[in-house]
Amino acid sequence: MIKAGIIGGAGYTGGELIRLLINHPQVDIVFIHSRSNAGKLVTDVHTDLIGDTDLIFADTISQDIDVLFLCLGHGESTRFLQETPIDLSVKIIDLANDFRLVKDRNQPSLNRTFIYGLPELNREAIKTAQNIANPGCFATTIQMGLLPLASTGILKEIYTTGITGSTGAGQKLAATSHFSWRANNIQAYKTLTHQHLGEIGESLDQLQPGTEINLSFVPWRGDFTRGIFVSSTITTDLSLEELYRIFEDFYKGHPFTSVSRAPIFLKQVVNTNKAVVQLEKVGTKLVVHSAADNLLKGACGQAVQNMNLMFGLDERTGLNLKPIAF
Repeated sequence: MIKAGIIGGAGYTGGELIRLLINHPQVDIVFIHSRSNAGKLVTDVHTDLIGDTDLIFADTISQDIDVLFLCLGHGESTRFLQETPIDLSVKIIDLANDFRLVKDRNQPSLNRTFIYGLPELNREAIKTAQNIANPGCFATTIQMGLLPLASTGILKEIYTTGITGSTGAGQKLAATSHFSWRANNIQAYKTLTHQHLGEIGESLDQLQPGTEINLSFVPWRGDFTRGIFVSSTITTDLSLEELYRIFEDFYKGHPFTSVSRAPIFLKQVVNTNKAVVQLEKVGTKLVVHSAADNLLKGACGQAVQNMNLMFGLDERTGLNLKPIAF
């Protein structure tokens, strides 16, 4: 059994990770740390887990673990690892953005080097990694639609729009996460400046080096709870059939990413670790639609997928989840 610890277990990502790990056949959760909820039953906070676990939030950290998941706010993972030395034999999977960029992945002060944990891009490196920087949710969904194109070297100008559910903003209440604001409402935010642009650009450069690729991204806040739907537009003379072959060949052997020739929709992926991709072409304009669950393939599901790869398990273990069809 893999002995796991969780830091920051009270939020959306922490709760989703607990749900996955208590049902994972090869994992034993040793502790779930939460400063604000220490001593409480996990089910006092994540009430949907009643009857599934009797775990209690801890205020101490055990070193008797094989893997540690960091479900902290952005910027807090580095500080936590500096203040709380973790034995170097313990694998780290960070779900924040602290180590996603190349400049941040080598951490001499921590004696740790991080691998960008997108299995469809870095699966072989993940298998031997000691530390993983889990990708962002928008970054994952956008990349699923662009990586095959980068592998052919045809990307130049990309125009992307995407809409995300309210859980993408985290559990901390803000003006734009109130039900009264979200209901029957949408809004563009962080136009052309979203924090995931950096990691997307580095991944595209990994497959298409030496080319200036301009990605213009407008994200939207949606009036639903979870899921991301993205549409990316590029110009290409390749036929739709040629493009579908490129995508199907690229994702062959990747169990969680599917290429659809029928229109895709959000409920195909919500509550699963799946990403689905569909292509449409009019003249020289190609639109790639991609969809994923921001809390699963965009966060905790992908973290468990990475853990499975790191420990030599089938990457699907514990992740055979059914979608919300209706």
